[in-house]
This record gives sequence, C-alpha cells and structure tokens, in this order.
Amino acid sequence: MSDVRTRFAPSPTGFLHVGGIRTALFAWLIARQAGGTFILRIEDTDQAREVQGSVDHIQESLKWLGLNWDEGPYFQSKRLDTYKKYAQQLIDSGRAYADPYTPEQVQEFREEAKKEKKPFLYRNHRPENPPVWDGSKPLRFKSNPKEHSWHDEVMGDLHSGEEVIDDFILLKSDGFPTYNFCHIIDDHEMKVTHVIRGQEFLASVPKYLNLYEALEIKPPVMATMPHIMSEQGNKKLSKRDGAKDILDYRDEGYLPESMINFLATLGWNDGTEQEVFTVNELIKKFDLSRIQKSGAQFDERRLLWINGAHIRNLSLNDLYEKVTIFWPEEAKKTDESYRKEVLALVQERLKYFAELPELTRFFFADLPVNPGLISGHKQLKKYEAPQLKELLEKARDSLEQSDFSVEDLKERLNKLLESTSEKPAVLFSLIRIATTQSPASPELTGSLHVLGKEKVLARIDQQLQAL
Repeated sequence: MSDVRTRFAPSPTGFLHVGGIRTALFAWLIARQAGGTFILRIEDTDQAREVQGSVDHIQESLKWLGLNWDEGPYFQSKRLDTYKKYAQQLIDSGRAYADPYTPEQVQEFREEAKKEKKPFLYRNHRPENPPVWDGSKPLRFKSNPKEHSWHDEVMGDLHSGEEVIDDFILLKSDGFPTYNFCHIIDDHEMKVTHVIRGQEFLASVPKYLNLYEALEIKPPVMATMPHIMSEQGNKKLSKRDGAKDILDYRDEGYLPESMINFLATLGWNDGTEQEVFTVNELIKKFDLSRIQKSGAQFDERRLLWINGAHIRNLSLNDLYEKVTIFWPEEAKKTDESYRKEVLALVQERLKYFAELPELTRFFFADLPVNPGLISGHKQLKKYEAPQLKELLEKARDSLEQSDFSVEDLKERLNKLLESTSEKPAVLFSLIRIATTQSPASPELTGSLHVLGKEKVLARIDQQLQAL
C-alpha cells in the first residue's frame, strides 16, 4: 500500500477553518495508514482572489496540527507549461477549441435559454469554425455528452445523465488554467491515488470524468466529504458565518491533538462508543467507509470537552511546559514549584489554556472583595449579613487551629458542616468566595492548602470586615 498518494490542495484565498483542515486531515490519515505519501499543493491559479500571507498561514496551520507533508508545496502558478502541453494534446485530438464569444454574447445565450425555460448549455452554441487558439481567447473543452457511473468511497455508487455534461473553460485568456482542468493534470502527474474533497465539488465530477476519458487518464479513488454544518445545523459552516481561523484555536490554548481528535470524529466514528483518540489510534482505525454521508454538525462545546479530556491526560510537567505563555501576569513573581501546585489543582477543570488566568489569578494576587459574588449566589443571597458573618467567624476559628495539611483541612471542613448544620453549597461556597473572590475555583481543600494559612486567614478577615 506504500504507493498510496494523497494531497491537500487549498487555494490561498484567506485563512483555513475547520472544513478545509478536516479534508487535509482525512487525506493525511489515509497516507499515514498506508505508509504512503501526503502532498501539499497550492492551487493559486485565480490570481485575483489570492490573499497575501495565505500560503504561510496554510503551512503554519498544518505544522501546528502535525500534518506534515512529504512533498511540496507545489504551486500551480509555476506549472503553466505543463497545462499548456495537455491543452495542446486536447486541441490536437479535436477535444478543445478557442472560445470566440465575448462575455456579453454568452450572457445573451443565457437569457435566451431562460426565456425558453431551458437550462443553459454552452455546447449548444459551439462555433462551427472556431478560430485557431493563440492564447488570446479562452480555451474550452469539447465535451462528449454521455451518462457516467462511478463509485465514491463515502457517497457510494453514483450516476449522472448527459444533461450535466457541458463545455467548460480549460485555459483562461490570461494563460492560467481553471481548477476544473489543472487539478486533473496535477493529480495525474503527481500520481495521486486518492482524491479527498468537499461536497461542493460532487456536482462537477461528471465533467471531470468526461475530461479523464478525453485525456485517457484513469480516475483516482474519489471520496467526497459531507459538509460541516453550523452549530444550528441548518446550513454549511463558512467563514461568512463566523467560522474561526484554525490558528485562533492554537492561540486560545487548544491542543493540536484535541483538534485532530475533534475533526476526525466530525462525521466519522470507528463503530464503538470511543470519543477520545490519540493521533496514532486515528491512523490505525481510520476508514473512509465509516464516514457518514450526511453533514456533521459543528459543536464547540464538544471541542471544549475533548480538549479538556486531552489536557487531563497530560503529565503535570508536560502541561506546565505547554501553558508557559498563558499564566496571569502576577504568576511571574512566584516560583515554579508554587505554579505547579496551582496547575495540579486546576488541571481537572481546565478546558483550554487561555482560561488559566481567570481560574488561577487569586492564587497570585489578593483580589478586592466583590459583594456581587454573595448577592448573586443562589444559596448565599438568602442569608442576612450577620448570619453569614457568624458562619465565617466559626470557619475562621477552626481554620486558625489547622496545620493546613490537606487531611486536616478536610477533617475540619467536615466537622464545620456538622457543627453549623449547614449544607456544603452554603458553608463551602462562603469560604471559597471569601478566600478567592472568584466566581469559580478548584476544589476547596486543595485551594486552601496551596494558598496557605496566612493568606487564607487574612482574606477571611477582609471578607468579615466587608460583611
């Protein structure tokens, strides 16, 4: 199977989002599973739409995810002579002709078809004696209208009638080829065995098959990826609808292996209940036949859950290395051992690294009393200030006698529940708010232990004064 060759062939027209990256991932998995070759090709023949910096962004995105390519990047703009050679082959065999019409004339043909309530087909207007092609006019493929049947590894056996076959442009008047032409030449020349692409290209496959026949090229294995749908599930996810730049996820502190896990399981599963996969597991288990035909709904909450699961699987030292740039400013004044203690506490609830400052700032800085944390608390807002003060004073008296080991703190907190006859949602929430001034924190015993006796008592005193 080492002769398996796949490719990712994006256009440099802006940032990559999850749709493009999933296509790249599936092509990469197929190549890696077979011990084959993964090719990066930049389809930059539409010069007007090219966005500066896109090529670097594409490569940076793939590198972040570990989708390393074996060949390339190849650039279509540097292969114009190759396309002209194949174009001449089609001219010589009578399967291509110079398009003599102006855009205005073609528009008239369209309007005429519309009036007659017929679909517009360019082949119905083929010139009887086209001019010799000299590159100044578009070169069109002379199609052979016929039925086509083919197998798609995802969509199954497919069929089309001759009505979808039409003459399309091969080379534009600026000398650049169209996608419909050059990707077929490139795949053939680069010996690509498997073509993985999005559902938007499915309707064009009969045209491609017609061209394959004209060039006497054997088509590769085709696999069509269903759309990734928006979170509402009613339309295809797109940049227009707020689909994020894939590198935004990197900058927010998502793990590359989490993103790969999430994207691979968008519309694919291995037939089990497993949801968290390592990259090696995905390489081993991936199978085109298990991709669903219908669209897969994008769910950022599921991505958060998967990322959290991968974070919990990291060793503390590995996690510490990865969160270096995400600590709150105040953490820089503390030593590594203290930061690791804090990190061990929050690892269980950390969903992505950019939330580390919010979850940990109170460990490094004394935050001002926030009255809204009590007045907005579901349980505590039912109590009068004197009641809360009495509860907190009892807690302070007990904690003052503690050696602040985890075991002793746990025992004292449980005894406080008994002596005050209060629920944990009341007593523990009050202590947590007093000592952290934060709406959320790791488990209470560990937080108190890491903060230390002096800091905890001082913060309780601050809260008592406020009450």
